[in-house]
Amino acid sequence: MSKVALIVTAEFEPELKGEILHALLAHRERSLRDESGTLQFEVLVPQNEPGKFLIFELYADEAALAAHSEGASIAQYRAETRSKITKVSKHRCDLGQELPA
Repeated sequence: MSKVALIVTAEFEPELKGEILHALLAHRERSLRDESGTLQFEVLVPQNEPGKFLIFELYADEAALAAHSEGASIAQYRAETRSKITKVSKHRCDLGQELPA
């Protein structure tokens, strides 16, 4: 089975940055601790876009991604940020080194 990566962009009003970052980092910690198939979860803070976060997530396989997507941590994060995030973009990616030649 191939690993699955996501690149997620979350947009919000800049004045909510600290509150959303706090919730996102707590979600990151729970995901890495409690979900064995969550291999990597990085939160990137653009220097020139105060109302945006980029998130890189890496999962062991499709089942791990499904478990994360339906899990308690993401549900908690969504409840905490529901009215605060104005736009979310997701890009599902394969890892280049795992693609056939």
